[in-house]
Amino acid sequence: MEDHRWISSFLEAQAAEQNAATNTLLAYGRDLKDAADWLARNGSGFATARRNDLENYLIFCEAQGLSQSTRARRLSALKQLFRFVHDEGWRDTNPAIQITGPGKAKRLPKTLSQEDVTRLLDAAADSGRNAAEQARNTCLMELLYGTGMRVTELVSLPVAATRGDPRMLLIKGKGGKERMVPLSEPARDALILWLEHRDAAEEEARLKGKPASPYLFPSRGKLGHLTRHAFYLMIKDFAVQGGVSPSAVTPHTLRHAFATHLLANGADLRAIQTLLGHADLGTTEIYTHVLEERLKSLVFEHHPLAKGP
Repeated sequence: MEDHRWISSFLEAQAAEQNAATNTLLAYGRDLKDAADWLARNGSGFATARRNDLENYLIFCEAQGLSQSTRARRLSALKQLFRFVHDEGWRDTNPAIQITGPGKAKRLPKTLSQEDVTRLLDAAADSGRNAAEQARNTCLMELLYGTGMRVTELVSLPVAATRGDPRMLLIKGKGGKERMVPLSEPARDALILWLEHRDAAEEEARLKGKPASPYLFPSRGKLGHLTRHAFYLMIKDFAVQGGVSPSAVTPHTLRHAFATHLLANGADLRAIQTLLGHADLGTTEIYTHVLEERLKSLVFEHHPLAKGP
């Protein structure tokens, strides 16, 4: 019970002090509960665990076939928990402080060609049961590709941020950090059209006594706005309709495409970092590797000296 109390207190602190996202808190909770259960089965717990106990837990995770990234995430959760516990004075020692984990394998982000993106945008414009849904779908895709927003930032975007035919959008990202991103002409046009349909529907709802929605993409669900999962399914449908492999398309691949296409057309890496809301330039630099791989492919496929006899 004490382990679960510590987990709960840690998660509350992360939410209050770090403004951690709900998905982050859920992941921390799952990882820490798994570690607590394993320690309990082995006669230990967070209050008494030693470095050797935590290392044995990580060995167990590897034996279970968990991926390198999953094991790295679990160690990160344990390190943060024990730092919190130590700072609170609940333990005199921090058994996780000197443990080095498996690290994260650097994988190049999946992206899309400009032709694939055009097919997705065209498919979104043709998808929907009526003109309002088509306008919404077009707006979603134009904003996602035109700004590089994270999917959560997109679906929960306040309608107030889009009023007045804006040239820039104020986006609230991870940890409550705000950033400004410019809107392209196609994105602005799509936004204006969708607002006409959205506001007309909102007015009808108001006349029926329903409260106004604060979101650009309102929904009758519990969150009050379009969910990540619903949009994920929509974008898969756009892929099928547009003749793009659904396995290659997620909301995040559109974010990667935004960054990769900017870089390929000469954008500055620092500017892309700002637009994406990355805290560390090193996170943004991975897009240079994507570009390098593309250039290599072009040479190997098209240069006459690269071809065999």
